[in-house]
Amino acid sequence: MSLAYGIPNILYVKVKNAVFSWDDKTAEGILKNINLEVKKEELTAIVGTVGSGKSSLLGSILGEMHKISGKVKICGATAYVAQSSWIQNGTIEENILFGLPMNTEKYREVIRVCCLEKDLEMMEFGDQTEIGERGINLSGGQKQQI
Repeated sequence: MSLAYGIPNILYVKVKNAVFSWDDKTAEGILKNINLEVKKEELTAIVGTVGSGKSSLLGSILGEMHKISGKVKICGATAYVAQSSWIQNGTIEENILFGLPMNTEKYREVIRVCCLEKDLEMMEFGDQTEIGERGINLSGGQKQQI
């Protein structure tokens, strides 16, 4: 069994006996005694009632919470799409580039992998379409894709 970042290559995420808090001044954790293993190439669902800590759990794994004790190991890169999209008032292109210089080849690849080609074809001004305040001119799915 080979190891990457100290965990077997069948695991992507391992959390062991971890306690997390939203600030580093609180000795008592919000999430306590967390144990979790997310395996490679398996679908993992985090489910629970409203306010049960699903988003906090994901935030703890991503390093957005302070780890008070325990261990968190992540093999490889992590990505996270928030429940609500952050969109700036501007064009679709400006939102995709987010201040970076245009690299046409990479930009076209982003459009393709985010499945935006058909959406842009249907818009009169394509990627020069103004999104509007908080993405008012887009659907929820389009906001997530952008």
